[in-house]
Amino acid sequence: MLSVFIMIKVLFFDFDGVIAESVDIKTRAFARLFEAEGNDIVRKVVDYHSKNTGVSRFDKFKYFYKNFLHRPLSNAEFQSLCNKFSKLVMDEVVNAPYVKGADEFLRKFSDGYHCFIVSATPQQEMEEILRRRDIIRYFKKVYGSPTTKKQAVGLTLKDEDVAPGDSLYVGDARSDYEAAKELGVHFVAVVSEKDVIFNQIDCIKLNNLLDLDQEIQKL
Repeated sequence: MLSVFIMIKVLFFDFDGVIAESVDIKTRAFARLFEAEGNDIVRKVVDYHSKNTGVSRFDKFKYFYKNFLHRPLSNAEFQSLCNKFSKLVMDEVVNAPYVKGADEFLRKFSDGYHCFIVSATPQQEMEEILRRRDIIRYFKKVYGSPTTKKQAVGLTLKDEDVAPGDSLYVGDARSDYEAAKELGVHFVAVVSEKDVIFNQIDCIKLNNLLDLDQEIQKL
C-alpha cells in the first residue's frame, strides 16, 4: 500500500468531466431527446444542461417540461426519457477517454486515500460504468442519484469518522463546489478553457488531474 504522509484522507470525485471526458456525450443526448420539439427548445435544453452539469437528469427532465415545454410529464413518459437517455450515453461514456492524469492518479494514489465517486448519474448506471471501465476497485463507495452530492459527502464524513478539513472534493460543477463548501471540505475545480462556472469563485482550478497530487500536498 502507498503511504501518503499528508493530512488529506478522503477524496471525493465527480465523474463526468473529472474522471472521463464525457460531458459532451450527455449534452448530445439531451439535444437528441428533444430535437422533435424544435431548435429553440433544444437550445434552451442544452444551455440549461451546460450550466447545471451536476444536476441529475431526473430533475432536468422535470424542469424542461415545466419551464420550456409547459406541459405535464407523465410517469410513463418520464421513464421512457430516462431509459432512452441511458441507452444513448452508456456505451459512449464507458469508452470515453480519461481526463488527462485521471487514470494515472487512481492507479498510483488510490491505495493512499479513501476514494469515493459522487455523481448525479443514477446509482446503478454509475456503478456499471465503473465496472465496465474496470476502475470500480479504486473507489471505496459509489454515490449516484437519487442521493444528492451534499448527502453523499455528509454520509461519508460520518461513516469514515473524518473531519471535513481532512477531505478533498474534485469536481467540475457548481453543485460539487456547493456541497464541498457547505460541509467545509477542500475543493478543486477541473475547468476547461471555455469554463465560466468558476470564474468568480475563489478555489484551486486545474485543467486536468496531472498535478492533482501536487495540489493535495499543498493543503
